[in-house]
Amino acid sequence: MKTIIILGGGVGGIVAANELSRRLSGDHKIILIEKNKVHTFAPSYLWLMNGDRKKKQISVPLKSLLKKNIEVVNAIVNEIVPSEQKLKADEKEYRYDFLVVALGADLAPEKIQGWDDSIHTFYTFEGAAKLHETLKNFSGGKVALVIASIPYKCPGAPHEGAMLIEDFFTAKGVRGKVGIDLFTPEPQPLPVAGPELGNAVKNILENKGISFHPSMLLDSVNTKSKQLFFNGKESFEYDLLIVIPPHQAPAAIRKSDLANANGWIDANPASLQTKYENVFAIGDITSIPLPGRWIPEKPMMLPKAGVFSHLQADVVAKNIVKKIKGVKPDEKFCADGYCMLEAGEDLAGFAYGDFFREPHPQVHLKRIGRKWHIGKVLFEKWWLSPFGFKKVFYKNLLRTGGKLIGIPVKL
Repeated sequence: MKTIIILGGGVGGIVAANELSRRLSGDHKIILIEKNKVHTFAPSYLWLMNGDRKKKQISVPLKSLLKKNIEVVNAIVNEIVPSEQKLKADEKEYRYDFLVVALGADLAPEKIQGWDDSIHTFYTFEGAAKLHETLKNFSGGKVALVIASIPYKCPGAPHEGAMLIEDFFTAKGVRGKVGIDLFTPEPQPLPVAGPELGNAVKNILENKGISFHPSMLLDSVNTKSKQLFFNGKESFEYDLLIVIPPHQAPAAIRKSDLANANGWIDANPASLQTKYENVFAIGDITSIPLPGRWIPEKPMMLPKAGVFSHLQADVVAKNIVKKIKGVKPDEKFCADGYCMLEAGEDLAGFAYGDFFREPHPQVHLKRIGRKWHIGKVLFEKWWLSPFGFKKVFYKNLLRTGGKLIGIPVKL
């Protein structure tokens, strides 16, 4: 009997656990360790922010998304010792034969000088709900949306957030009284995807009257005077501040032998194996280099996005099963990524491309339309449905929707 432990109950952890369970007999033990008993669907935080969703619509018990033979441990991972194939969670020791690290990225707002509770974010479940209440009561003024630092997960979300906020105030009838400014330390929107996508997103923002400010690195915030200070740039006054906080790896990773100099985990781009043979890392916790450099002197890394977590989990699970069965583990992660980019008015664009493409990643954006928004809604419904119904009730619905929007859906 082999014991496979999965750390993290997000997209990657759930997919990996279910795929392992589906392919392995009951002779093997699959343990998923996750601190939260309730799973919230992060791609829908934006809809929670603008009032299109309620909390209960995008949150379900974690166990409902997993096959019944998967052991779920609700605990915080305290320590990982890969050289001894053991770890601690809530101080209880666990030993494993295979380990899949899918702990994601933690938010670290405390790293921002001047941070306090008056600053909003839609990057958390509670933060998105709180921001919605503030937006409802906001009658006019300057809205500043700031990407505090890089890397950050869901690279399209800040731009989506700005457009959905614009749409919210338009529907409310106060758009003419609201200025919306988006600040980022990056030279363009989504620079890793190349200039074609970046320019397309910038044009959409400009057409909606959203001011885009590139190469603006946040230095500090003064919430009493409501001012933003950027490194070497002019200060900016605001009335409502929304921030994408700095990201960092969870503490257990940062203090382990798995962490690189920046605290993330280096993983083989194809197999997702770490420097330890039977230890794999998937999703936002990883640091995976990409070919080429759109920006001189700055190496590109694979974006921290749910679509990649999903694909990586599938590859890792299949390779672990092959190892257990004595078969060559030859599954490879190909980095074909896509996302629906929400633009408001129940419209969205569809961005897709090969991030391992030589000499540079190349991502394209299909024309904005309602069908891409529908595709995102369909995926949300499928993902949040209980595992027992996922393959039955929504199977034909999702496939029909996939054909409608031109995406081949694999279930």
